[in-house]
Amino acid sequence: MSGALSGADWLAQAIASAGVRDVFFIDAVLRRTLIALEGLGVRRHLAHSEKGVVYMADGYARIANTPTFCFAQSVGAANLAAALQDAYLARVPLVAMTGRKPASMQHANAYQEIPHAPLFAAVTKFVADVPNAADLPRLLRQALRASGSGTPRPVHLDLGGVQAEIVETGSVNEPPLLAAGLMQVPPHRPQPDPVEIDAAARALLAAKRVVIVAGDGALQSGAGAEVLALAEALQAPIATSLGARALVPTRHPLCVGVVGNYAAPPANQVVHGADLVLFVGCDAGDQVTHTWRIPARDTAIVQIDLDPEEIGRCYPNTSGICADPRAALTALIAAIGTPARDRGFAAQAATLMAQWRRAMAPKFASMAQPIRVERLCAEIERALPDDAILVADTGYSGIWTGTCIEMTRGQTYLRAAGSLGWSFPASLGAKLAAGDRKVVCFSGDGAFYYHLAELETARRRGIATVTVINNNSGFGQCQAGIERLQGNTAGHAEELYRFGPTDFAAIARSFGVEGIRVTDPSDIATALRRALAMNAPVLIDVVTDIAPRAPEPWLPEGS
Repeated sequence: MSGALSGADWLAQAIASAGVRDVFFIDAVLRRTLIALEGLGVRRHLAHSEKGVVYMADGYARIANTPTFCFAQSVGAANLAAALQDAYLARVPLVAMTGRKPASMQHANAYQEIPHAPLFAAVTKFVADVPNAADLPRLLRQALRASGSGTPRPVHLDLGGVQAEIVETGSVNEPPLLAAGLMQVPPHRPQPDPVEIDAAARALLAAKRVVIVAGDGALQSGAGAEVLALAEALQAPIATSLGARALVPTRHPLCVGVVGNYAAPPANQVVHGADLVLFVGCDAGDQVTHTWRIPARDTAIVQIDLDPEEIGRCYPNTSGICADPRAALTALIAAIGTPARDRGFAAQAATLMAQWRRAMAPKFASMAQPIRVERLCAEIERALPDDAILVADTGYSGIWTGTCIEMTRGQTYLRAAGSLGWSFPASLGAKLAAGDRKVVCFSGDGAFYYHLAELETARRRGIATVTVINNNSGFGQCQAGIERLQGNTAGHAEELYRFGPTDFAAIARSFGVEGIRVTDPSDIATALRRALAMNAPVLIDVVTDIAPRAPEPWLPEGS
C-alpha cells in the first residue's frame, strides 16, 4: 500500500505531531509505538502499577490542561479502569489505551482475559474497540473530541492484540495528523445567549445577598480574573469547590474559601445566608453543597456551565447560562456594569473569616510534640513559592490543605477527587507538566503506603517534587467515628485505624531519594527550605499528632 504507515508509526507520529511531550505506561503494551516515540522526542514514563500510571497522567493533564495518554496491556485493564475513577469525578481528559485479545479468542476462557467494556463504562465518556490499524485514526480522533469537550472526562480505546500488536503491525494509509483543537480543553468556547445573560444580570442585580460558588469548570476555563471582577462589581463573597481552591487569591476580602463538607465554618454560613447563589462551572453535587443543604434547596440559583445537562441538575429553582464560563462571565460583567451595591453582606463575610483565622492562630503557631497538623500547614503556606503547585490527597489531607493553607495568585491547587493514595503519583505527573515550577505533595501516611514504590520512578526519572507526609501512624479521619461506635464495648478499636509507626524518610533513602524526618515543629521550615532548594525528589516525614480534628463544616441548626 503506497504511503502506508504501520499502526505503531502512525500512532507515534500522530501523538508527537499533536504536541504531546509525555506519555505514561506499564509494560507490556504498545512497545513498537513507545520505541518510535523516543525518536520523536516524546518522553515515556514507566510506573510500577496501572494506578500509578493513571494518577501520573491525571496530575499531568490537570496542569497541562490537555488530554493525556496512558497505556496498559490486557491483563492490566481492570486496574487501569479502577484508577480512572478519580479522573472521571474530577473531570480530567485522559486517553486510556489497553491491549485485548482478538475476537476469535473471546468467550473461550482465554488466559487472563475478561470483557473490558463493562470495566470502563462507569469511568469514561467514550469507549471503542479498535480491532485493526485502519480503525485507529477515526476512533482516536473521536476519543480526543469526546475527552476534552463539554464536561471533560477519560476515554478508552481497546486495541487489538494483548499488547496491541495487531493494531501496531497493521497498516494505516492516511497522514498521521490530528485536527487542530483536539488537544485543547475546552476545544470550543461557546458564547452565551444574550437573552440568558440579560435574565441572569437582572436576577443578580435584584438580589441583595449574592454569593458566587466557582468550581472546576471555572478553573479549566481560566476564569479566575472574571470571577473576581464580577464579585467586586456585585460585592458578592466568593466560595469555591475544593478543586478550585486557588482560582482566586484566598486572602482576598471577598473570598470565604471552600464550601460544602470540606469547608471551614465561615464559608457555609456565608453561602447559606445568600438569597441568590451563582454557580460558575460547578456541578452543585453533594460535596460542594454539604448534601444540598448549603445553600438551602429553595434558594434562587443562576448556573453557568459548558454542559447543558448540568444546569439545574441538583437545585430546582435554577436559571442557566449554557456557555464557556469565562465567556459568560465576561458578558455578565459588561451587562451589570458598575452598580451601587450595599457592602454589608460582604463585610459580614469578611468579619466571619477574620474571626475564624484569629481563632486558628494559636494552632498555627503550636509548639506541641507530636506536631499539630495546623502548624505543619502554616509552615507549608509560608514556604510555598509564588508559582508553586500544591497537590493534596483525599479526606483529611484535602480538608487540612483546603482550610489551613492560603493560596496566592499564581499558585495552583490540585486535589484527589476521592481516591486514597492519588496525590503522590499525581504530583509526579504534575511536575513533569510544570517545568521549573515547584510541586509540593501533601499526603497522609495511610495514603502514601499505596504508591510508595513510585519513589523509584521519581529517582529514576529525576522528578523533583517535595513530598510532605503527615505521619500520624493511622487513619486520623477515621479515629473519632470508630471510637464512637466502639463506645463501652470491650475490644481494641485502634486495630481498625492504627498502623506503623514507619520512618518514611528512611524508606525514601533506601530508594535513593533524599529523606528528612521532622519531629520538632521548629524544624519544619528548615526542612522545607532545604527540600525546595534541591533539584531532586525529596521526602519530608513529619511526625504528627493523630488527635487533632480538621475544621468542621458549619450546618444550619436542625439540618
